[in-house]
Amino acid sequence: MATSVGETGHSGWLNHVPMAIISVGGTVTGWSEGARKLLGYRPPEVVGHPVSDFLINGEYPEVAGACLTEAREWSGTAAVRHRDGHRVDLPLHLHPTFSDDDTPQAFVVTATAGAGEAEPDRRMVEWAFTQSSVALSTYSTTSRSWQWNAVAHGGEQPSPTGRMTGRPADGDGAQTAAGHAGGVESRQGQAAEAGTWPYSDLLGTGRSDEGFLRCVRRVAEEAKPGRYQHLAPAAPSAHRRAWTIEIWPVRSPDTGQVAGVGAAAFDSTEQVAARQRLALLNEAGSRIGTTLSVRRTVQELAHLVVPRFADSVTVDLLDSVTRGKEPPPGPADAAVVLRRVAHQTADGVPDADTEIGEADTFPPRSPPARALTSGRTVLCGRDDPDFTRWVAAGMGGSAPVAEHGFHSIMAAPLRARDLTLGVVVFARAAGSQPYEQDDLLVAEELASRAAGSVDNAGRFSRERANALTLQRSLLPRRFPKQAAVEVAHRYLPIGRGAEVGGDWFDVVPLSGTRVALVVGDVVGHGIHASAAMGRLRTAVRTLAGVDLPPDELLTHLDELVTHLTSDNDVRNAPDPGQIGATCLYAVYDPVSRLCTMASAGHVPPVVLFPDGTVRVVQLTPGPILGVGGLPFEPTELELPEGSLLSLYTDGLIEARGHDLGVGLERLCGALASAEPSLDVTCDIILRALLPESPADDVALLLARTRALHTDQVAAWSLPSDPAIVADARAQASRQLATWGLTDAASITELVVSELVTNAIRYGDAPIGLRLIRDRTLICEVSDASSTSPHLRRARTYDEGGRGLHMVTQLTQGWGTRHTPTGKTIWAEQRLPAHGP
Repeated sequence: MATSVGETGHSGWLNHVPMAIISVGGTVTGWSEGARKLLGYRPPEVVGHPVSDFLINGEYPEVAGACLTEAREWSGTAAVRHRDGHRVDLPLHLHPTFSDDDTPQAFVVTATAGAGEAEPDRRMVEWAFTQSSVALSTYSTTSRSWQWNAVAHGGEQPSPTGRMTGRPADGDGAQTAAGHAGGVESRQGQAAEAGTWPYSDLLGTGRSDEGFLRCVRRVAEEAKPGRYQHLAPAAPSAHRRAWTIEIWPVRSPDTGQVAGVGAAAFDSTEQVAARQRLALLNEAGSRIGTTLSVRRTVQELAHLVVPRFADSVTVDLLDSVTRGKEPPPGPADAAVVLRRVAHQTADGVPDADTEIGEADTFPPRSPPARALTSGRTVLCGRDDPDFTRWVAAGMGGSAPVAEHGFHSIMAAPLRARDLTLGVVVFARAAGSQPYEQDDLLVAEELASRAAGSVDNAGRFSRERANALTLQRSLLPRRFPKQAAVEVAHRYLPIGRGAEVGGDWFDVVPLSGTRVALVVGDVVGHGIHASAAMGRLRTAVRTLAGVDLPPDELLTHLDELVTHLTSDNDVRNAPDPGQIGATCLYAVYDPVSRLCTMASAGHVPPVVLFPDGTVRVVQLTPGPILGVGGLPFEPTELELPEGSLLSLYTDGLIEARGHDLGVGLERLCGALASAEPSLDVTCDIILRALLPESPADDVALLLARTRALHTDQVAAWSLPSDPAIVADARAQASRQLATWGLTDAASITELVVSELVTNAIRYGDAPIGLRLIRDRTLICEVSDASSTSPHLRRARTYDEGGRGLHMVTQLTQGWGTRHTPTGKTIWAEQRLPAHGP
């Protein structure tokens, strides 16, 4: 029969002291109310049972066992099992009682004063544990059991009574941490079925979470605090809750060993959502606007937000924006025409009927139309009648879209520099949480970043088109007719950026059927480089008209660039001092088949000879234009008829990052595969040497040489005697008759007479006469004097001064060409219409 301590005859107040009576044989014979409160056992569950049943491992402390045997007093700590299974280390006092004959009768076991005084504190801790609004739990490595409050188990509010619940450990990780493996699978299965695992309902797992249990095991083994992050699965239209579980080791104050593990779960949903929003915006900074393409930019926005921020997103831009024009400032009109440029949906969400590239308008009062007219982001859902009607109509698309359950949208205008460029619509369908005010801020930031990138892309396109228009206007559209060379050319502006370069090329016909071939490159890029290129090209044409040799022409051009660099408008430019330039100037004479060239820091030309030999011309390059003070050296090269001369800028041979030698080698290899068509050959060279997007402008000029044969040229050496003038006229007439140009004989005789007379009167011997029949008839008279004649207007009674004026009236042009041995005066006249 179970008895309490009061029933054994002890005073009633002792019943509230944690006390037990043990027989000499070790059987519990009395149990106080204080002991029940301390260990949880009721008297019937204890009295009559061996005291060893309630001791951990069924053993007494060594000293206490000796005291029981020897019937003497003892004080110490014993490990007692609580009714719910956890271990309680109690400070006990064992006092023997004796009969009248001094025979041991029983032993009174009481908890010391500290235990009794600690009971209210222990209960207070238990109440705080169970009534906490934070999900709390403990795991004992000794009893292998969990204790948790109501919040940790089911997410309910804490019970007013503060009752704790507990179960054996149901996770393999926790069992391993305690060093116990037996029976794990069966207990885990039972716990999963019963839903009796800490945080099972809170985390939405319904069964043990292996990740959490592994973290518990690691904390128990390493005796170091840990943290476990968990994102609970969301039900349809419900929040996905995020939890952070802090786990720490619990040490015994007596031994210092880890006796268990404590855990507290904190709802971190808002913090995780905020971090996700910040991560999305941070990623938007690096993923939106990676190129200066309007369509690519909005596509990057669509790919970024689906499905992380929206189940469906559409981007519509004003039709004028897609055509490269700038829209008017301020909000857009509701009836403005927009063009779909991007559309992205999550898996299982249908597409709208509006295809990419189609133009459309939004219905009045629809959320996108309101966003366009107000210039502000619109957030609406099922409680908005305008939204309901718009969704019912298919959101500008088809009925299946409306039937899919879109319940929340945000329409954000794309605005930059007070310009409305379009609108982006974020939508969420069934299974996703409706948009909130915090999402509105994210949508506005995403729209702002996308709008800035779209605006930059549009401005880039317009500036690039203007720059290209400027540069192409400064380059030759077509070359004048000439018979010296057959030419083909290519100009490729830089593939990136709006700042085109200053590369240029030109073909300038010269006197005596000669031709000048020019290629140059202004340092830098942009409008200033293009303007400098235009000035240089004009200067080259002007100096070429004076028939200067290549080295002298580059000297004058160098002085011009030096003056340009010192101009105030250049010094105030964004890149002051960057007006240096390279230039290659070559003059080819189809009569002598000689090509004279000079270089101002330019890459050397490459020649393909008729026999298939390819050679890089060895020049003596001078400094780049603008350095000043250094000479330029001419190089003379004989080119057989049919030779192919390649002039280019450095962007061609350095496009793939090669050095000069490797680039020239690749160019020689491509030129060796030249086709009869020069246009085809240009394409072959560009494909062989250039990547898909060159990093620098490229100019390429190909010239295949022609030659004037002996049947097209007639030349005579004349003595310095006025009597020879008549003979010179006669020789010229006979040659014209041979060519079948007798209709031109009268004019030619007058020209020959005047030029030969001037050479005899004002020049020095030797004197030469040459007629060239090409597209025109050219008459040249040369002498050893460097003095040039000049045209003057004779007065009424002047006896001279009318000769050159007459030549000017009878021919289509005349001029002076200086040579190393003197000068040449030439006159050019049209051939008769019926001539060969």
